[in-house]
Amino acid sequence: MKSRSMVLEEFKKPLILKEFDIPELPKNGLLVKILFSGICGSDLYMIEGKDPRVPLPIILGHEGVGEIIEINGEKKDLNDEILKKGDLIIWNRGIACGECFYCKVAKESYLCPYRKVYGINRSCREYPYLLGAFSEYIILEEKTEIIKLPKDSDPSLMVLAGCTGATAVHAFDFLSNNLMGKTVVIQGGGPLGMFSCVLARYIGAENIILISGSSKRLNIARKIGVDLVIDRNEISIQERKKKILDITHGRGADIVIEATGNSNAILEGIDLLRRGGIYLIVGVSTPQEKIPIDIYEIASKNLTIQGIWVSEGSHLYKAVSFILRNKDIFSLFITHKFSLKEINEGLEVMKKRDALKVVLENDFE
Repeated sequence: MKSRSMVLEEFKKPLILKEFDIPELPKNGLLVKILFSGICGSDLYMIEGKDPRVPLPIILGHEGVGEIIEINGEKKDLNDEILKKGDLIIWNRGIACGECFYCKVAKESYLCPYRKVYGINRSCREYPYLLGAFSEYIILEEKTEIIKLPKDSDPSLMVLAGCTGATAVHAFDFLSNNLMGKTVVIQGGGPLGMFSCVLARYIGAENIILISGSSKRLNIARKIGVDLVIDRNEISIQERKKKILDITHGRGADIVIEATGNSNAILEGIDLLRRGGIYLIVGVSTPQEKIPIDIYEIASKNLTIQGIWVSEGSHLYKAVSFILRNKDIFSLFITHKFSLKEINEGLEVMKKRDALKVVLENDFE
């Protein structure tokens, strides 16, 4: 049995179709046929060689939903259900070691220094080879956290939970459960920023403001109920601040969420916060250019600045539940679908920011 997969062999080059022999499964491992996978903004950085974690050659793709084809042993999902052939599943992209300080003592498995990540830091030269979602099949290892999805789930929609949704949920774990009366500013109108807008509304924020440079994404933001959309290409940084001050009685935002993937946005984000405000840095996934920070401003405003790194199984679990309960809203996120064989076209659409979310359908016969 073989699997066709799209492989990155050289940075800054198109992905290449390769065929792999499917090896014997590891103990309690699963062979899963990918139904849909998602192109994440971080995939573009990986292809450009900007992520130091990425080995070559590699099958990229850390967002996927699929059907179980074979199980070598017994495996349960996060609801303690025994998995079987034919089940529709989603999985946590990261596998923590479960033994180190961060896993055992700090209880922050997403910080595990030995964390293995499907489609990011695992070469297709490494057994069991099929370790990314841009593939006809993927092999999930024993420690992988899995969620069985309802049979009537839309697998293209559930792709959003794997990285975008789980990471956004992780960020909101640092906030109080009640945002009533508060103003939340989201910088960046990509899937992560949009997901954050929906979460902020669900948790009760009074004002949700999105700053983005894509008119197409801003139009979607209006449809999902964002209170104020600001096009950073048309409105200056001074005017943006004035709009937010006007809404907040001159104070500034209670919470600002960076979801741009660009550290230069942080300088504006800090300036938009009120005294005692909270800044969540969610979008940065690769090394960044150093930026000057006014420490006095941070101290005198008594700000909380919180970095957010990836996610763990509990965040994926919440993201899946949230999407299942809000299908109509999240269906607006999927703006483009391509076949897996057309992945390079999908990547080009992402580069041009013509899409909100691009999903790939595995249509290999």
